[in-house]
Amino acid sequence: MAADIVNLRKVRKARARVDRETKAEANRRLHGMTKAEREKAADTRGRLERHVEGHRRETDGDKP
Repeated sequence: MAADIVNLRKVRKARARVDRETKAEANRRLHGMTKAEREKAADTRGRLERHVEGHRRETDGDKP
């Protein structure tokens, strides 16, 4: 009757790694955005920044 030798530290670390991955996956589902949503948000942000910049009276380069 031969028993397999198990390194308990490695087992604990492996279990912790699986737990972290499971939690990360749940967080990605709850808080993540799809690629299309991120691209749309970046496009909107860029458009708004250009709009504001177009209405400025002075820019940094115009100051004496």
